[in-house]
Parts: sequence; structure tokens; C-alpha cells
Amino acid sequence: MLLELILALVIGIIVGIVTGLLPGIHINLVGAILISLSPFFLNITSPIILVIFIVCLSITHIFIDFIPSIFLGAPDEESALSVLPGHELLKIGRGYEAIYLSVLGCAIAIPLLIIFSIIFIFTLDKIENIIKILIPYLLILSSIFIISKEKNKFSGLIVFILAGFLGIFTLNSQIKEPLLPMLSGLFGISSLIISIKSKTNIPNQNYKIEKIEKGNLIKPIFASLIASPLCSFLPGLGSGQAATIGSSFIRLDSKSFLVLIGITNILLMGLSFTVLYVIEKSRTGSAVFIGEILQELNLTNLIIILTTIILTSIIAFFITLKLSKIFCKLVSKINYQKISMFIIALILLFVLIFSGIYGILVLIVSTFIGIYCILSGNKRILLMGCLIIPVILIYLF
Repeated sequence: MLLELILALVIGIIVGIVTGLLPGIHINLVGAILISLSPFFLNITSPIILVIFIVCLSITHIFIDFIPSIFLGAPDEESALSVLPGHELLKIGRGYEAIYLSVLGCAIAIPLLIIFSIIFIFTLDKIENIIKILIPYLLILSSIFIISKEKNKFSGLIVFILAGFLGIFTLNSQIKEPLLPMLSGLFGISSLIISIKSKTNIPNQNYKIEKIEKGNLIKPIFASLIASPLCSFLPGLGSGQAATIGSSFIRLDSKSFLVLIGITNILLMGLSFTVLYVIEKSRTGSAVFIGEILQELNLTNLIIILTTIILTSIIAFFITLKLSKIFCKLVSKINYQKISMFIIALILLFVLIFSGIYGILVLIVSTFIGIYCILSGNKRILLMGCLIIPVILIYLF
């Protein structure tokens, strides 16, 4: 049994590294494949071993996924917003610092996860309905706040609405893996095309990390305390929305925002398992898969899952920093225009395979919206309208 546990941990981390490094591969896609193969796996091992494997894979993927998001501009749902400040730091030779701040946020989330899990176990079933009522209005207020901060409020509103309509259409279509083409276009390919057009050169990267002020850690912690619990048990609300809500209440600079993204990613993933235990609802793909494997999640299994998250996070933290140093050496030596074109081609291939020809159409439209946002001088957080507006409509109507 002990050997099986260790193997599940090691293999889960290895697979999480691979999926995290591959642009366009979302953890939900990997989980769907695993579920289709679960009858085979359950014939050779126990359900809890398979659960440990999925948890290790999911947590490692979150850590590692910051590398392609920041170095290559190829995000998925969880890391989409990290492209914005992370890529800017990369272009001034501080890509490693961007990765460090992101995974530092992931590490900070661990004690918060334990605290919130204990609180949720005793209170969640009592406050669930109240939070459901508040969520759409909080999202509306945060959206108004974000748009009001734009220099050109009209074009900012246009960007937000266009992204919203795109999200409504895409998420209500029959396209498989709809987030893959939508987010890749809005946050990934649009940035890569602009980089190619402007002939961006990536300078030599250094491993120096500037002194982190207390405010850069305290502010994102408070922002995550506001947003993450609200988003952790409601379907349709991911780390992007959590970061958007949190940053609406507390003003954050680019470094603090990267820390916030790391915190919300781990908190929402970890709390999804606690939510599954308390109210038997799944709000992440990984929680869905675990719910299907175990049928009923008991307190003992939840403790095993939380312990696995802690161990995996410690290991993934150091692996991510090590791999990011390798990427730092490579990214400045290779022609960035060629890298960008290769990543665009790779994303196109993944979208065609997983989302089909209609996914390509969504990718093209989302890319144009992303380019318009950049050229109009608006902050790309407005592109989160693609997820925020559909969620508001779901909870209002």
C-alpha cells in the first residue's frame, strides 16, 4: 500500500509536469481522459490511490502551468491573467521573478486552504444560499469598478461587452473544450501576434528577485480572503473571476496580482474537494472526477486529499522554480518571433484536435477581440468579461 501511495504521488507529479508544460492542455481534459480509463485503473489499484494520483496531477499542473503562460504567452483558464503582468516582467529580463511570485502565491495558499476547509466544514451548508444571491451583484460591481479605472472607458466597455458576447456564444455552443480556443485567442495568440508585429526581443533573464514588500504579500492575501471563499463552491466561477473580484476591492500592483493568481488557483482547487465533502457539489473538473471514483467522499478521504495537496505543493514549488531557470536560459537564446509562430501553430493544432473546426472560428474571433483590446490601450483583465458576463446571467436568470 505504501509503495502504491508513493508511486501515485510520483507519477501524478510527472504527468502534471508534462500537462502543465504543454500549451492548451487543460486539467479538465486530462481528467476526462482519466475517467474514461478509470475502469482499467480500478482493476489494478484502489480508488483512493487513483484519487491521490489525480490530486497530485492537478496541483502540479497548477504550479507548472505558469511557465508556458508567462514564457510563451499560452495560458489556460487558471493562468490566463498571469500572462498580463508576467509577460511584461519577462520582456525586461525578470521572467523568473514572475514565476517565483506566482508559485509563492500558491505556497501561501496552503495554510489558508486548511483554515478555510475547517470553516467550510462547519458553516458552508448554512451560508450557501446567501452567497448565491450575492455573487451576481458582486460581479456587476467589480466589473463596473474595473471599467471605471480605464483611461478610455468607452473602448473598455466595448472590449468587456465583446468578450462577454463571445463567452455567451462559446459556452452555450456544442464546441468541445470551449475554453481552449476562447482563452487561447483572447490572452495567448493575440499577445503573440502583437509581439511578432512589434518584433519583441526577449532579453537575457536574471534570477535576481527584488525585495518583496510586505504589502505585496498582505494585500493579495486579503484580496483572496474576500474572493476565493465566494467563488470556491459556485459553478462557473474560476480563479480568474476570483482574482477580478479580489482586485476590485483591494488595489494591487503587478507583483501583488501575480501572488493573488497563485493563491486563488490553489485555494479554488483545494476548496473544491472540501465543498464536495460538505455539500456534495463539484465545482472543478478534478472534484467531479474524484466524486465519480469515490461515490461518497468521507472525512478520512478529505484529510488524505488535503495532506496530498500539502506534500505535492512543496515538491511542485521547487520543481517549478528549477524548470523556470531552464526556460530563462532558453527563451533569450532562441528567436522569439520563431518561438511565437511555433506556439501559435501548436495552439491551432490543439484547438483543431480538441475543439474542431468551430473551435478554430472561436479562436480567430477571440484573437481579434484580444488584439483590439491591446491596440485600444485597455487592460486585458477586461477580457475576463468572457467568463464574468455569462456567470452573471446564469445567477440572475
